[in-house]
Amino acid sequence: MKVLDRRSFLTGTAVLLGSASRMPAANDRIQLGFVGVGGRGGWLTRAFSGIGEKHGLCRIVAVCDVWEKRRREMSERYQCPGYMDHRELIERSDVDAVVVATPDHWHAPVSIYAMEKGKDVYVEKPMCHTIDEARRMMDTCLRNKRVLQVGSHGGSSNTYLKIKELLAQGIIGRTIMIHGAAHRNSTKGEWNWKIYPEAGPSGEGDNRIDWKRYLGATPDRPWEPDRYFNFRKFWDYSGGIATDLYYHMMAPLNMTWGQPHLPSTVTASGGIYQFPDREVPDTYHMIAEYPQGFSVLFTGSMANGYMSPLTIRGHEGTIVLDRHEGTLAVQPERGVITDQYKSRFGDSEILVPLEPTSEWAHQLNFLECIRSRAKTNVDVVTGAYAQVAITMGVMAYRQKRVLKFNPDDWSVS
Repeated sequence: MKVLDRRSFLTGTAVLLGSASRMPAANDRIQLGFVGVGGRGGWLTRAFSGIGEKHGLCRIVAVCDVWEKRRREMSERYQCPGYMDHRELIERSDVDAVVVATPDHWHAPVSIYAMEKGKDVYVEKPMCHTIDEARRMMDTCLRNKRVLQVGSHGGSSNTYLKIKELLAQGIIGRTIMIHGAAHRNSTKGEWNWKIYPEAGPSGEGDNRIDWKRYLGATPDRPWEPDRYFNFRKFWDYSGGIATDLYYHMMAPLNMTWGQPHLPSTVTASGGIYQFPDREVPDTYHMIAEYPQGFSVLFTGSMANGYMSPLTIRGHEGTIVLDRHEGTLAVQPERGVITDQYKSRFGDSEILVPLEPTSEWAHQLNFLECIRSRAKTNVDVVTGAYAQVAITMGVMAYRQKRVLKFNPDDWSVS
């Protein structure tokens, strides 16, 4: 009988989870509490309420936000209690699972508190803000036998599920390099949303924002509307391109590899080339090297919108995403492929059709796993391992050096 050590246990890909504190009966709706009901949180409330209406799987029983206007509006819309303090929502006995859609620096504190109270968690991407938080979330989730899904939708898309299948079949041979890109462009720059000048800590009624609660454990600062409404421009609350966009590729890629991987070294570069209204770079690139013998290169700019496709290069072939609409393209490396490869896959370009991903697939996966107690598509280990690479990229950019990861104690040097 094989005895698993702690690391093997944490990295296992077939972990089944125990029963919830309050397991809904098979015909009961799963009762959800939402922490953060702004832009992304608002979308998620509509998604989960739509699932409730269409499939009868869930319902919203409580909401929480530090802006009174959002708290009140969502409380009225879903006819449920509303809170400013997430702990009051989480401590409700009728809440089965918590959906976390706050700014990044609150993802871990809310998720950990919820899991310690016996709640399952759907947390928006990125999973958290620091490497220490990623490890604590992973340990808390596994120790409490919770179901956790990170809101990186690619993990439930037919595109990445098909890539996982193709890689397992050996269609590109040994993976050598992965290149992904995230590009956007606009006149005012990414992450500049509408600012409501009447809202703030001194606002009355709907205009009141609990600024102290918003800041949480980040440095204490006087009220700055830009830091609240456009938080992704500032290091205290976000990692910019890395955490907002690169995580969307890194988490599903970890899923496609059969088991998630931790990087060995990460470096990054870039700068603020077009939009000086921010701390995070508007153009940013990172390279992560993996001990399994391949590298991941992500490039991106918020000042140029030309996109290059996700490309997964192997010794015997290359997978290209979005080269053909509704398909994956596989290009064999004709000069090196073996007769065995030719007999299985041929020696010319392969177009792999993709079925459209069903609406709310990622949220449905989460709800199904609450009942089955199985792993979600982007479970806590997959999410944490992806977070390590993403956060190391942010650290490497800010420190202007190559960083090494020690998997024994999760330290970075």
